[in-house]
Amino acid sequence: MANNVYGKPLISCCTNPMTGYFRDGFCRTMPQDTGTHVVCAVVTKELLAFTKQRGNDLTRPIPQWQFPGLQPGDKWCLCISRWLEAYKAGVAPKIDLNATHEKALEFTKIEVLEAFKL
Repeated sequence: MANNVYGKPLISCCTNPMTGYFRDGFCRTMPQDTGTHVVCAVVTKELLAFTKQRGNDLTRPIPQWQFPGLQPGDKWCLCISRWLEAYKAGVAPKIDLNATHEKALEFTKIEVLEAFKL
């Protein structure tokens, strides 16, 4: 069982839309997940604009990847690297730390994450 950033069992981030690297609702990862999709974020229009500017339009559906396209307010398992880029750019979204995988702590401190806690 995976743990969250508090060392407790990871809870589901979202099932509508179905999120996660494994599309099971959980922000879990594995070595083949090169993006490290471990941050359970609440998507904002600012984040969507930022990711589109960076070459990843998260509003565009990609059915073959079971990706419906996102809207502001959706919860989604973001790559930790993209969340950190958004943080540095001043557009980081709020996150659900109970649904954010402990692997995020390998990239940033808990204090940074807690500043964006839901």
